[in-house]
Amino acid sequence: MGSLKKDVLKKTLKRCKERNIVIPTFAQQRDPAKIPQKIQSQLKGIGLWDVHPSNLFRITWKNNPKENGGDGLYGGVNFLEIPPEITGVSARIVGLVGKWFPTGAHKVGAAFGCLAPRLVTGEFDPSTQKAVWPSTGNYCRGGAFDCALLACDAIAILPKEMSKERFDWLKQIGTSEIFATPGCESNVKEIYDKCWELRKERGKNIVIFNQFDEFGNACWHYEVTATAIEEVFLGLQKKNPRARLAAYVSATGSAGTINAGEYLKKKYPLVRITASEALQCPTLYSNGFGGHRIEGIGDKHVPWIHNVRNTDMVTAIDDEQTMRLLRLFNEPAGQKFLAKNGVKKDVIQKLPLLGISGLCNLVSAIKVAKYYEMGKDDVLFTVFTDSSDMYRSRLTELEEAQGPYGEPEAGADYARYLLGTGIDWIKELNYQDRKALHHLKYFTWVEQQGKTVDEINALWSPEFWDEKFSQIPEWDKLIEDFNRQTGLLPK
Repeated sequence: MGSLKKDVLKKTLKRCKERNIVIPTFAQQRDPAKIPQKIQSQLKGIGLWDVHPSNLFRITWKNNPKENGGDGLYGGVNFLEIPPEITGVSARIVGLVGKWFPTGAHKVGAAFGCLAPRLVTGEFDPSTQKAVWPSTGNYCRGGAFDCALLACDAIAILPKEMSKERFDWLKQIGTSEIFATPGCESNVKEIYDKCWELRKERGKNIVIFNQFDEFGNACWHYEVTATAIEEVFLGLQKKNPRARLAAYVSATGSAGTINAGEYLKKKYPLVRITASEALQCPTLYSNGFGGHRIEGIGDKHVPWIHNVRNTDMVTAIDDEQTMRLLRLFNEPAGQKFLAKNGVKKDVIQKLPLLGISGLCNLVSAIKVAKYYEMGKDDVLFTVFTDSSDMYRSRLTELEEAQGPYGEPEAGADYARYLLGTGIDWIKELNYQDRKALHHLKYFTWVEQQGKTVDEINALWSPEFWDEKFSQIPEWDKLIEDFNRQTGLLPK
């Protein structure tokens, strides 16, 4: 980290003091019990999605799972275990639930991890610069929300084929500019091209927070998501001392979420980190390319912040499977069919907590459990990034294209796309496989995005990642010092 830019910091401190903005530490987002009582008292009258600066303290996996936030504020980690009646395996599959973050998706945390360190070091000036959020969906929503809370302007960049709900939400929150780039989730290069265009046009008037190469994204998941997973696992282990943390499964996307595996690998060396992607765009699986419908996971390149040296397996998930399961879990006929097949009512009511990428992660976890023949003592963790709330228009489109959804369709989808999930399209990585994926970064990041060969070589070193993650306590000290200087918290 370079020296602090004190002239910018002075202006940022003034703005935060005037607008009553206190910035949470990573430690407080990891453990809300550390949040000052003054902030907790303020939050009792603030809704979960309200544009209020105190909602920065709701960027945590431990929010009260209610739309309005509720008086309870915080509790345990929000997670959902998917039972064998759905998965068809005896291994336990558990997903952290992203719906109960502000914006309804956990990407608001990744955006905070990129923005907060820049604010408290003076590397971003909210009074003169706009924050640019290149994204395939939820990340730019998270960035726009964080900016609204911090009273700074946001520019959102996302593919034009993303769901209508995303664009509507960005407009409603007052995002200053929204750019819809050509293509779908796979068209990440077009997003990068727009970033270069804005750099040339606007120079120092913007700061680009590129989730695909911002280590703040990785660090937030290392510190907050991974420890939430560990907390849930330790709770399960108390009930079953034989429980093993067997696998962590994550769609790669920007590679922020998969970095929770870096922490888990240190604590549980036998955990298998699995990277998931769309079969229609199997970049990691077979250097492939194409378009797909698993919204928000981004493809056709290996993100800069993906430590592929620690990735054990790649799964490629057919987007048709995720769309069929979206209907099965959300249509009345699908839910009725699941009830007839032994799925409990309280589980069925929670299945809409899985958005399309969450369904991708679920299918991937089932594949991993079957591939390794995992049993009842094996626990696989994943993330249900957002909920079906972001895809209601997709359900309407599916009905228009495929017709009404009844019991015959539900039975066919249950048999084929849940119980029939197989171990095809799985690639277990050896050392050279991992190095080959690492080499793929060259073509995006060195040839196109201005990185150097020395920088890409450094990424292969385990010590490089240790150093990056060691920044988190330093950032927290800077945040605490920043808050002291605003004088908004009691001494």
